[in-house]
Amino acid sequence: MPLDPLAKRLLTMMAAAAPEARSRPSVEARRQSLAKLMQFARTDAPDVTTSDGALPGPGGELPYRLYTPAGAGERAPGFVFFHGGGLVAGSILTHDRIAAALAHATNCRLVSIDYRLAPEHKFPAAVDDAMAATEWVAREAASLGIDAERLVIGGDSAGATLAAIVCQEAQQSAGLSIVAQCLICPVLDFEEASPSREAFAEGHLIDRITIEADLADYLPEGIDAADPRVSPLRATRLTGLPTTIMHTAEFDPMRDEGNAYARKLLGAGVVVEHVCHDGMVHNFHAMGAILPQAQLVLSQIGEQVRRAVER
Repeated sequence: MPLDPLAKRLLTMMAAAAPEARSRPSVEARRQSLAKLMQFARTDAPDVTTSDGALPGPGGELPYRLYTPAGAGERAPGFVFFHGGGLVAGSILTHDRIAAALAHATNCRLVSIDYRLAPEHKFPAAVDDAMAATEWVAREAASLGIDAERLVIGGDSAGATLAAIVCQEAQQSAGLSIVAQCLICPVLDFEEASPSREAFAEGHLIDRITIEADLADYLPEGIDAADPRVSPLRATRLTGLPTTIMHTAEFDPMRDEGNAYARKLLGAGVVVEHVCHDGMVHNFHAMGAILPQAQLVLSQIGEQVRRAVER
């Protein structure tokens, strides 16, 4: 299917505003660019209330924001959410609208985590923070109004990387009852460049230069990109992972690795609900002010999560 006309218009506008010669973005430029892009997100969640707090992390306190939809009962399912941004950019503020929309759609109490970012904090800081945050939410579920037996772990883009790693690590951890993972436009493989990474390396919202810069900022020297804690697609022990809700986009450089992970999970006997969205680009779910499909996919995720937590 061709590129969606509205998505194509957005990409054309972005290309016109970009310098002719693309160079490696600075960390600050990367962060500002993502913050501007996330302003296109919409929040149709007037019933969601928020409260901020901090949880103990391996490198110090981690800020979080708790989202509570009006329909949540005294003990609601919990959704631990990790924002995207290449593990270099993003925050609970940039993803506030998306987190609120997901809480509204899923009727979960959603905990959005401000994990440590590179290059100030390289691998495995973000992974360690994600695991610590998930374990803390499980321990403190009652005080958060969350049912610890109905936890969903999710994220978008590089946040989905963390969610996938947490679910793989949780197989070895006692006391975690993860019923579903929700992976939106996930980044899952840094070892090999897939055909979609090559085909959409330029002019499709996130380009090769940015992806390579993020990885260089994130990974210390000597770390193998095939390590499953970097590239969760490379994991070999997938049996027993929770129900997986996966959304990929046809014109996303990361499309092929997401689709490949869905196939691997199915082959391991995992329940998978996977949709590859025709005509869409990376991060489309967060551009509801421009793309009607963003609202549709968030509603679809809501229905899928509600089913998963009631199984």
